Amino acid sequence: MAAAKIKCSHILVKKHGEALAILERLKAGEKFGRLAREASLDTGSARRDGSLGYFARGKMVRPFEEAAFSLSVGQTSGPVKTEYGYHIIRRVA
Repeated sequence: MAAAKIKCSHILVKKHGEALAILERLKAGEKFGRLAREASLDTGSARRDGSLGYFARGKMVRPFEEAAFSLSVGQTSGPVKTEYGYHIIRRVA
């Protein structure tokens, strides 16, 4: 059974290339929260290390939601395109 609510953090950027560069920095060991504070266009979540808190299905735009709910806890997505830009999503819980 799928979780009713999940907890995710994200980093939002405008360009696909920026998202790929952030993924490379994460792979090199940089901290997700620090990169969110530095690079995310979503300033509200960026102040909280990218945290979006807990949310249920139907609360986020469809591409974001589908990607977020497909992740395992601790897993990070590739770039996810929405009308807001490109998201790197990490499922926290």
